[in-house]
Amino acid sequence: MNASSNPYAGKKAVVLGLGRSGLAAARLLKCSGAEVTACDSGESPILMERAELLRKEGISVFTGADAARDNVVHDIAVLSPGIEETAPIVVNVLRKGIPLIGELELAFTLCPFPVVAITGTNGKTTTTELTTLMLRGAGLRAASCGNIGTPMSELLEGEVTWDVLLVEVSSFQLETIRTFHPKVSVWLNLSPNHLDRYPSMHEYRAAKLRIFENQTADDWAVIPADTKELDLSKIKAKGITFSTTDPSADLSLKDNLRIQYGGKVLLDLSTTRLRGPHNAANVMAAFGACIVLGADTRMMADAIREYTPPAHRCEFIAEREGLSWINDSKATTLDAMEQAIRSVQGPLILIAGGKDKGFEFSPIANFVREHVSLAILIGEMRHRIARDWAPLHCLEAESLQEAVLIARKEAKSGTTILFSPGTSSFDMFCDYVERGETFRRLVKESMGTEIPLAQVAIHNP
Repeated sequence: MNASSNPYAGKKAVVLGLGRSGLAAARLLKCSGAEVTACDSGESPILMERAELLRKEGISVFTGADAARDNVVHDIAVLSPGIEETAPIVVNVLRKGIPLIGELELAFTLCPFPVVAITGTNGKTTTTELTTLMLRGAGLRAASCGNIGTPMSELLEGEVTWDVLLVEVSSFQLETIRTFHPKVSVWLNLSPNHLDRYPSMHEYRAAKLRIFENQTADDWAVIPADTKELDLSKIKAKGITFSTTDPSADLSLKDNLRIQYGGKVLLDLSTTRLRGPHNAANVMAAFGACIVLGADTRMMADAIREYTPPAHRCEFIAEREGLSWINDSKATTLDAMEQAIRSVQGPLILIAGGKDKGFEFSPIANFVREHVSLAILIGEMRHRIARDWAPLHCLEAESLQEAVLIARKEAKSGTTILFSPGTSSFDMFCDYVERGETFRRLVKESMGTEIPLAQVAIHNP
């Protein structure tokens, strides 16, 4: 990158947090000609390795307690996603009056490529992957980044040229934008989430809505036709709508299988590996983003047929002894749980629960009682969920392993056991991936052994 053509050349910059996003931000700033410092209050072995790498690249690094004592007045501070503004390293920056932006904003200010931004409580990753695959199928050089795993800053290092970047954006990332301006914004849905961070749904919604903040009449917004969360009069971009239930939407669903646009069928979902109304909505949103970019719909449809859904999202694990096991560890909200339950036909045992994120499970109680024969509950919220879902038959387990054993003991032939927690994993696991991989391993292990009934402790709430 040419350091003389960007706003950071010769500036003093500090990066807060040395996860993957922080690491990428520090390196992008360095190659942009900035004098870079990185601060992280952690002291893990992995963090120490990253710190040593950055020091060798000419970047100053402070870790542990020293991270909050950096006394330099920098020109700009870059905050990694997930670090709250009450953290000591952030307070240290704010008290000095240093402007604070996020890694997403930093990358955007240095990005010469068109951006499609995708947000929503559920379906962001699937829709981002689908849109990327479809655009590549139509011959465009497209790449996924953002909350999906690869920081946007990482894709801007070197001399690679892209036709478009697909950016999955979270509410955390949108909190710290200033000029972030996608050519196309995609809004999928909104349901209770992260209420351990936001005082109410109002603040969570406000953070998400910032995706439209800097768009103009020359841009596009891909939105649900039946959404109640959006004030369309405040969205300046042109709109294209999608709906699984409203036939008047620009992109609609016919006979629960065929996606159509302008009266023309674009794709029959039965020819893909995608099932359920939530995936139909994701596909329609992806089509919407690609259509406004001028991509060929036939080539896009061909690409979708090759798509395999991401692991840990309604992932079929195995069928044995008449039991089907599904891993939906990525379901960290009630809406995601509901969509997973809707995708199951026949008798259903649900394994749910996890970290207390500040919301109740009562809003979904009637739906769960209607579709679930038995709920096996784990984690911090298991007692509260059992109360919320009474009189549904609920059993409590002290661990995921115990939940799997109970499910196998209680299930009758023809039953589906769905692991869809409905909340995050941090009370028991480092993330939903570890939680999902653990579930997958436990299920496969349980199939190879007889269940010692003495080891299956059933806790009735």
